[in-house]
Amino acid sequence: MADGSAKKPSRIQLRNRKRIMEAALEVFSQHGYRGATLDQIAEAAGMSKPNLIYYFDGKEAIHVALLNALMEEWLAPLAEVSDDGEPLDEILTYIRRKMEMSRLFPRESRLFANEIIQGAPRMLPHLESDLKPLFDEKCALIQSWMAAGRLAPADPAQLILSIWAITQHYADFDTQVRVLVPDEAQGWAAANAHVEAMFRTLLTPGATKS
Repeated sequence: MADGSAKKPSRIQLRNRKRIMEAALEVFSQHGYRGATLDQIAEAAGMSKPNLIYYFDGKEAIHVALLNALMEEWLAPLAEVSDDGEPLDEILTYIRRKMEMSRLFPRESRLFANEIIQGAPRMLPHLESDLKPLFDEKCALIQSWMAAGRLAPADPAQLILSIWAITQHYADFDTQVRVLVPDEAQGWAAANAHVEAMFRTLLTPGATKS
């Protein structure tokens, strides 16, 4: 009698799925969703197109799998902003994590940016069901800190959007950044220091802003 449980994928199947998603990430980040093809993904993965289709129904299925995994990674640092910590430390820690993600995962950031630029045709339900409630929750937390005088007053929603815009610039435009600041190690150190100082000045109660 069947127990009704789905058969777990083998190690080879898991390895091949990971291989396909890694190849697809490279292809999608270079060509966007519309420009990418299953043939390109299969070639990058070093397997035949029929073999690839055994694991995923098509290009959209691979793209959605990548975006879902990315959404979880992208939301984690924001979710960890806690009302138990010092407000400024919590915000600056979030900024540092976002900068580190931009340094380590530029392809993933470009994949997400391309989806948003196209109107989020595959991710809109996730933005509404996952991102929006978390965004509203953290805006309310930041507003409470500001109301208590623990952070300088600002618009919480615009603050978070500004953090995203600045930190993710280093991922989405990393080619331009590397041309303008060729010394990568020095460039990242300077970027981290500059971004942190900017938001520290903005959010420190009583800080001089000119």
